[in-house]
Amino acid sequence: MERQRMADLVRWKDKANRKPLIIRGARQTGKTWLMKSFGAAHFEKTAYISFFQNTRMQNLFAQGGSIHQIILSLGIESGVEITPGNTLIILDEIQESPHALESLKRFAEEAPEYPLVAAGSLLGVSLHGNVSFPVGKVDMMDLYPMNFREFLGAVGENVLLQTLNSREIEIINTFHDQYIFWLKNYLYVGGMPEVVQYFTEHKDFQVVRELQSNLLKQFRGDFGKHITASQLPRTQMVWESIPVQLAKENKKFFFGHIKKGARSAEFEESIQWLLECGLIYKVHRVNEPHVPLSFYKDFSAYKLFLLDVGLLSAMSDLDAGSLLDGNALFVEFKGALTEQLVLQQLISDTPYIPYYFGTNKATFEMDFMIQKEKNIIPIEVKASTNLRSQSLKAFCDKYHPPMSVKFSALPWKSQEYIENMPLYTVCLL
Repeated sequence: MERQRMADLVRWKDKANRKPLIIRGARQTGKTWLMKSFGAAHFEKTAYISFFQNTRMQNLFAQGGSIHQIILSLGIESGVEITPGNTLIILDEIQESPHALESLKRFAEEAPEYPLVAAGSLLGVSLHGNVSFPVGKVDMMDLYPMNFREFLGAVGENVLLQTLNSREIEIINTFHDQYIFWLKNYLYVGGMPEVVQYFTEHKDFQVVRELQSNLLKQFRGDFGKHITASQLPRTQMVWESIPVQLAKENKKFFFGHIKKGARSAEFEESIQWLLECGLIYKVHRVNEPHVPLSFYKDFSAYKLFLLDVGLLSAMSDLDAGSLLDGNALFVEFKGALTEQLVLQQLISDTPYIPYYFGTNKATFEMDFMIQKEKNIIPIEVKASTNLRSQSLKAFCDKYHPPMSVKFSALPWKSQEYIENMPLYTVCLL
């Protein structure tokens, strides 16, 4: 399977001012596979070291020593002679060794000729310990579940992928039904690499669900391992409530839906933990559609999404039969799957930071909003083929944006103030 981040890694490799690179992402998003594949394809040698249950390597960095002594030791551990320039050093599960994380500053300053990539599933959480993060001395990259374009490549639909990348609207519309077919599969399977890999080989939806259930169990297992006993119930409640909240007409996260009388202060720490693990996304509300959007962010109002649309469908007990039932899949749970889909593609396959629009007194709300150069673009996500949109019309009548976008299950069509785009073309925004 090909990942788009591979091209970003090649650009990092060729940078004149390259620093050690940290890849952040939730567990099972493919960090280890990506690093090893990058090493195999673009370096003569790869020295792979994992800190998971590796006290020998943890002690090595805790003891200090010169950076070149550390490099010699990494070579012994990996069984690879590490030479400048042509050997990629991989430090995996680096959150298990705070001293190794701190050492990246020394690699940047004393040994920049050694390309080094590090990754950790719970890296964001580990930074709350007594760790001196090497600010300004590392490059950063986020890895997400596979997006729809990567999914198309994985299932062997290279012609559809190339056509989508061509941005030729008429040709894309010609293959609309085929895109919708694979989009339905993606809504069910999602983008977790292990699940996608199995699906491409066996097309067994029952086992796909079993694999997704196992991943969800692993995530819940992390709760118990890394969260205090007092915080654990609240974290579980937030996690379990997200599908329910997304199924509401108003998808703003309401703490009262977790438990009666709940207040935000009780759950802020749990939400932050889930964010730092990469298990959820937070989309803030903006109260005014002006540049820059970040200035109008309302920190008290937001939506929460899961990291993967397939996991959302698994947590929601979506039946595989919905794949065959016309457009039912798009309208399940009041369009929660389609909104999750659009959010996920915005984050993983566009350069934009998504917000949503609304106020406490507003009679309408925009599902998403992005800043494209100097313009603010409202985005509405419609379930199935229903294009009626009173909210988008009201927004455009009031604020007159230069462009507005509506994502739906219909083919691409331009009309008046709206660009009607298929749900599978978020990457083309």
